[in-house]
Amino acid sequence: MIDDTLQRLLDTERRAQEIVRIAEEQRRKTIEDALKEARREQERFEARIPELHESFVSKAEARAEQTINELKRRYDEHHHHVRKLAETRDQEALEAAFRVLTDPDL
Repeated sequence: MIDDTLQRLLDTERRAQEIVRIAEEQRRKTIEDALKEARREQERFEARIPELHESFVSKAEARAEQTINELKRRYDEHHHHVRKLAETRDQEALEAAFRVLTDPDL
């Protein structure tokens, strides 16, 4: 009877050890799989770095081009305005010079 009980306890302990061994093996495999997946994801990300960089540079160049075009447009508007003012003042200067030349009392 005691021998049967001891035998059952030993069998139970062996089964428990086997369960622990299987669980540890599954845990090790799960960790290895997770590490492999993490490495694959890192490699995919690193492979995309040039693409991401190119996209960033392309967008920055597009924004720079837009800014340059806006500055050119503003410059052209300002230049046109200044040219009109110069033409107006030029006419006024010619008239003033003509008055001085024709009216010696000024």
